[in-house]
Amino acid sequence: MDLSSEMIHALLPVYLVVVLGASMVTVGIIEGIAEATASITKIFSGALSDWLGKRKLLAVIGYGLAAFTKPIFPLAPTVGWLVAARFIDRIGKGIRGTPRDALVADISPANVRGASFGLRQSLDTVGAFLGPLVAIGLMWLTADNFTAVFWIAVIPAFLALALLVFAVREPERAQATLAAKMPFSRSELAKLGSGYWWIVAIATVFSLARFSEAFLILKAQATGLPFVLVPAVLILMNLVYAATAYPAGLLSDRIDRFHVLAAGLALLIAADVVLGFASTILGVSIGIVLWGLHMGFTQGLFAAMIADTAPAELRGTAFGIFNLLGGVAALIASVLAGALWELYGPQIAFFAGAGFSLLSLAGAIFVRKGVAFS
Repeated sequence: MDLSSEMIHALLPVYLVVVLGASMVTVGIIEGIAEATASITKIFSGALSDWLGKRKLLAVIGYGLAAFTKPIFPLAPTVGWLVAARFIDRIGKGIRGTPRDALVADISPANVRGASFGLRQSLDTVGAFLGPLVAIGLMWLTADNFTAVFWIAVIPAFLALALLVFAVREPERAQATLAAKMPFSRSELAKLGSGYWWIVAIATVFSLARFSEAFLILKAQATGLPFVLVPAVLILMNLVYAATAYPAGLLSDRIDRFHVLAAGLALLIAADVVLGFASTILGVSIGIVLWGLHMGFTQGLFAAMIADTAPAELRGTAFGIFNLLGGVAALIASVLAGALWELYGPQIAFFAGAGFSLLSLAGAIFVRKGVAFS
């Protein structure tokens, strides 16, 4: 599914701006709404998976929605159709994402939980790496025919759905994890504890700094990257991301998770500063590498920290709340980045991201003594 999605998403920002004439603010709104929609949906799918005691059914529904909306992208005549397609696609992502994360947490021994989520992130990112690479080859073969590439991207989406339906078997959950019959009740939410809520707060501020990767693509294109090579932005970022997520997760199992988190936040600050000043393809490439490193050091780590602090019977709900708040912050971040780009240029947009990263790092340091990060 990542292969299918990234073949489309690597080209979509440029397609919106160059072919359909959308503004930078429109790109920011579309990307922000898309990710926020996924995150809002995750809170309900997570709670439902806790209530049902089952994960696979929701995953099948989510992957099915994503597969059946893929043909809309090559058929869309206007920006409105693309907004609708992204919206439905992200609903599918929201439905499947939290049950999948909760399942990983359920089956992972606590002493290798960081490595487990790091490995999931790495394997997840392989498709995200291959998608833009395939998109480059297809753009070259089709002489920049966006529609043809979008049609080909439909195929792996349905292969992913078939694989899930016919090849994946869900293990029985332990009886002790079946108790959360009203996940949103006050008594159940009280079980999440202060450590969980502090982690969610830090992650939410961090999400304000992590606007859509669409702006990395637009930055590279603005510095002269040809259309046929535009997907290389996501290839480079995801290659670094995939290569570092598992080692970072493994490292977080062996040392205090906070130190790995602090390194990830510092890497995002560095990425934003470099991208803000970059005026050449080389400079942008360095910024993209740093961006990929920060993803590898933080995304699996936050998931492991949520699993560390949430009770087993409420993991779906815990991941759902975490993703909801992060998604709202992502919406704000993408719209803000688009507006700052339009009004003041890309440099201010990236500097604003660095500012929010610094704020989240300061917040993490401030609460460090009262929260179990390891």
